[in-house]
Amino acid sequence: MLKAVPLGQRCGLKVSEICLGTMNFGQPGRGHQGDWTLGIDEARPIFEKALENGLFYFDCADVYGLGACEEVVGALLKELARREEYVLATKVAMPMGRGANFSGLSRKHIFEGVDASLKRLGHDYVDHLVIHRHPHGVAVNPDVPIEETMEALHDVVKSGKVLYLGASSMWAWQFAELQHIAQRHGWTQFVSMQNHYNLIYREEEREMNPYCENTGIALTPWSPLARGILAGSYKGSFETGTTARSAGRDRVRTENLYRGAADFDIADRVIEVANRLGKKPAQIATAWLLNKPEITSPIVGVSKVQQLDELIEAASIELNSEDNAYLEELYEPVENLLSIGTS
Repeated sequence: MLKAVPLGQRCGLKVSEICLGTMNFGQPGRGHQGDWTLGIDEARPIFEKALENGLFYFDCADVYGLGACEEVVGALLKELARREEYVLATKVAMPMGRGANFSGLSRKHIFEGVDASLKRLGHDYVDHLVIHRHPHGVAVNPDVPIEETMEALHDVVKSGKVLYLGASSMWAWQFAELQHIAQRHGWTQFVSMQNHYNLIYREEEREMNPYCENTGIALTPWSPLARGILAGSYKGSFETGTTARSAGRDRVRTENLYRGAADFDIADRVIEVANRLGKKPAQIATAWLLNKPEITSPIVGVSKVQQLDELIEAASIELNSEDNAYLEELYEPVENLLSIGTS
């Protein structure tokens, strides 16, 4: 059974120590992840298992399945639990169409995006709204003054449609600037950072992770398994994907994200430690994150109930200092993906 933990030190909200990422739930064939999407009936047992085991924090986004993810997630949560029993997060910023105002973090798109998400989710409010990137972090998005973004986010909180704010992948100085703008004007500040962090991409250890730890911001990293690399889905190279996701269109995205010379060597060490401890590689990669005191709730994605069982068990795995050192030893700095716009 997973424990409930505070979402950082800047709010009173509690979440489960693992968050279920829901990118792969929706309408099969719809959206950029359509070739490995599960429909509502396939997703239901996963949600049931999550709730039965104390996983009550669910993360989705408007762009996942172009809205279909929110429809499935909202319907299942309403079917399986009372509203006060779970924490629901969604995101705004990514393009939802070709119109001039269909993306970004302008006041117009934030207001319209939140309303559209609530309608798809079938909810009156979301617990946690995450901006999917910095206001200037997506090339196709229109430029917007950051003051406009922060005031609009404050207003959706004050409207009661959103309870807490979070942010995702950006430079640490950009995040600090947004927080400063909000503080200066008396607007709602962010309580969490959903950043890209795992055993083969550790550039966030330089600035973002220490900044968040020092200022009480919850860290809820995405891709803790490096899109399956750390779970053994690729068996040593990108040409040998063994799952629908790793062998499908998602492989291109994975190759763009993970460029380190030691990536598969690190993954081999994860497998080695897992075999020695009688665990699965995905459990070791997740446990490595959960053992770090600055990490609040990694966002995991699964396509089978068994995978979720294993990741829930990972929360009880304690790695010793020798194991952690062995897993971390081969890492070499890589180009920060934010500098090339692909994180």
